[in-house]
Formats: sequence, C-alpha cells, structure tokens
Amino acid sequence: MSRMGEHYSTRRPTSRRRPAEVSIEVRGLHLRLRTDAGVFSRGGLDRGSELLLEALEVGPCEDILDLGCGYGVLGIAAAKLSEGGHVVLTDVNERAAALARANLRTNAVANAEVRVGDLYEPVRGLAFDHIICNPPLRAGRAVVDPIVADAAAHLREGGRLWLVARTRQGADALRSRMARAFGDAEIVRRGSGYKVLRSTRGARPS
Repeated sequence: MSRMGEHYSTRRPTSRRRPAEVSIEVRGLHLRLRTDAGVFSRGGLDRGSELLLEALEVGPCEDILDLGCGYGVLGIAAAKLSEGGHVVLTDVNERAAALARANLRTNAVANAEVRVGDLYEPVRGLAFDHIICNPPLRAGRAVVDPIVADAAAHLREGGRLWLVARTRQGADALRSRMARAFGDAEIVRRGSGYKVLRSTRGARPS
C-alpha cells in the first residue's frame, strides 16, 4: 500500500513518483532494478519473493509466466535461470510494467517481454511450463482466487503454479484452494513466516 491507501494493483497509480534503484543478489545473480512509489516492495527484494526464487526449479527452454510482475524481479531472475527459455511478465499496474521493461534492458535480458493487463488477460490463449506469483493477498479473494482458479488453463500438462504467502496472512487457506483446483498442493519451502506453495497440472491427489 502507498501512504495514500492506493494498492499497487491499481492500473494507474496516482502516488507521487519516488524513483530509486536497488541491487539484488539472489541465486548467484546480481540484478540492478529501478523501483518507484506505487509498486510492490519499492525498497528491495521482499522475503517472500526471495524465498520463492530460492525454491524455484526451472529448466532450459521453458516458457514461464510472471503474473503480477511488479518491477520485474521474479521474471528477470527466471529468464536468466532458464537458458533458451522465454518469460512473459504481466501487470495491471502501468507504472510497474514500465519499470519492468526498463529493468529487462538494464539487466540485458533478451528472452522476456512485458505485457500490461489484468491477471491472465494479456496471455489469453497461451500456455506455460511455470506460472510464478507473489499474490497480493491484501487485495482480497476477488483478486487472488482467479490466480488459482484460472491457472490450469494456462499451464501445459505437468506445468507448475508457484505461489508464496505469509503463514499468518492465509498461506494455509491458499494451499487448500490450490489443492482443490489441482488435486494437490505442496509446501516446497518455508522460512521467515512464509510458505512457498506448488501445484502441478495433472498431479494425482495425495
């Protein structure tokens, strides 16, 4: 949230610009990223996203969706981890999308693109090997539930949905919704009060 109470999933943030640059070290990568007011985690990599990246398993030549990309840290890291792969970063927040595009250039990422739009609308008709997301739980279930419910339609058989959430902000309830949608949901990493959750399309119920 900004100080004006405006959520970072707002299409056109009205909060006053406060551009900054942060340096991030994760998974052996050194990233320089531009940030600004009105986008999630302006001051640097949040612990939830860091934990998700530590757990993320992507292979070469895979297609990856960074859903609600913010200024792009998850998608940029995933693009560098998947040699020969392709990443689509999406966000409804136009300021965040502009930052993500700039950060792709700054970090010399050629195998990724940014699309503006709400949830899966920018990737209609596309399917991926992985969907990664740090969902905006404070935005409420009307925003978060479709992330889970519509994920399978955008995953190939065996494709994986990766989410991270604070335990005290509903990680277990989120895991239950993932299990209902996919038949199973694993806790693949936990720490600092967060859980990284993973569901696989076509998984057998445990």
